Amino acid sequence: MRFEAYKTDGFYDELFLADGHPRPEFHRLVDRINSLRPGDFERRQRAAERNLMHMGITFNVYGDNRGQERILPFDLVPRLVRADEWQWIENGLKQRIRALNLFIDDLYHEQKIVKDRIVPREVVQSAQGFRKECVGLDVPRGVWSHITGTDLVRNADGQIHVLEDNLRVPSGVSYVLQNRSVLKQTFPNVLRGLGVRGVNGYPGRLRAVLEDVAPPDARRVKMAVLTPGCYNSAYFEHSFLAHQMGIELVEGRDLVVENNTVFMRTTAGLQRVHVIYRRIDDDFLDPQAFRPDSLLGIPGVMEAYRRNRVTLVNAPGTGVADDKVIYAYVPKIIKYYLGEDAVIPNVPTYMCWDRRQRDYVLENIEKLVVKPANESGGYGMLIGPHATAAEHDDFRQRIRADGRNYIGQTTLSLSRVPTLIEDRFEGRHVDLRPFILYGREIFVLPGGLTRVALRKGSLVVNSSQGGGSKDTWVLARPAKTTDGQTLQQRLDR
Repeated sequence: MRFEAYKTDGFYDELFLADGHPRPEFHRLVDRINSLRPGDFERRQRAAERNLMHMGITFNVYGDNRGQERILPFDLVPRLVRADEWQWIENGLKQRIRALNLFIDDLYHEQKIVKDRIVPREVVQSAQGFRKECVGLDVPRGVWSHITGTDLVRNADGQIHVLEDNLRVPSGVSYVLQNRSVLKQTFPNVLRGLGVRGVNGYPGRLRAVLEDVAPPDARRVKMAVLTPGCYNSAYFEHSFLAHQMGIELVEGRDLVVENNTVFMRTTAGLQRVHVIYRRIDDDFLDPQAFRPDSLLGIPGVMEAYRRNRVTLVNAPGTGVADDKVIYAYVPKIIKYYLGEDAVIPNVPTYMCWDRRQRDYVLENIEKLVVKPANESGGYGMLIGPHATAAEHDDFRQRIRADGRNYIGQTTLSLSRVPTLIEDRFEGRHVDLRPFILYGREIFVLPGGLTRVALRKGSLVVNSSQGGGSKDTWVLARPAKTTDGQTLQQRLDR
């Protein structure tokens, strides 16, 4: 299979220029795929899918009556990112997560940003993720979100934007690691030849972050990953990360709080736990603090956390910064706390709680994407250009009834990457979720989860709605063009 018949169709393609030639910095990958014998690429794709199934890389879909586990659809054509572009992305993500942590800490203490009228008080108080139970809570090193997944998209002119922030319990990093494992087996020579940065050190870095935030009286730090159980859609990731870090995977029933100290039940008796990497939402974490009907959490764990007898990662209350209305204020948040302009811009956003902006959304709903403030996974949203008149009217009613719960965003023409569709390559829209760790310093995993909308023309990349994934290759050095010069040298010439 070759790329001769591949067409960009007028979209920004990340591997090919508009004239059909490969981007100079990525020509080696295109040449390697074009050099394969007929049928070889398809055979490698099938082998990759078998490897994923053998490794048990599956996910569950909520509401699926079949109750089946599925492998995350995986496409063998990797997504490539230049070294210089990645450095820019990394700088922007570090800036963003530093400012958001300062923002969260401020909200649960003095609320200076509210008093200075940068973010309206009513927006904070009405945010579903704002937890009154966390007011006055002092977290280790002032870091609330230790693991963040920030979704990025590229528009028609190649500009990268932040689509949304995920600071509660972001998922997907296990697929990053396993996708790389599969690509190493499939294209080992190309991977080495291009000088692709590694991702395998992530579990060790994550473990170091967990150890670093342990309570001060912890000598031999005992850690655990807290999962809601095997029916959770991300259970594979919970068990995978626990295994990779060499720590326990537990459910709420495995832990007990005595004298404001958390213990794990073992065959040898109770054993203290110092750090919990929780993959449970705030609501279900502690029935004494949040939902009293929760059977998934640990009664009393919030009081143990408040007394600095255990550390929860990520901290409860971080969801306030996941709110898509708060998202619209992030450039101002960065400016307020850091005195800097945002490196990576937001997607242009209209807040429906504001009368003028709401009127604009109502009048232009056919052109916009409308999202609820606290949904994820692509659920509950309207893509105006692809929706029916009846769907437009339905969302107009929702917005009029609860403007605080909705935002409108400009519909971007998302970039595309070649993707194997049956027996040919076709362009499919993608986004990118890099993962950021915040311990003593901020670390951005080079690459991230590229999610691809496998349905033709679709902008929804989520696996639960027909999306798949690709490996993301960040080049470790400036790529060379065919004449041996780096791309920057050619541009400077």
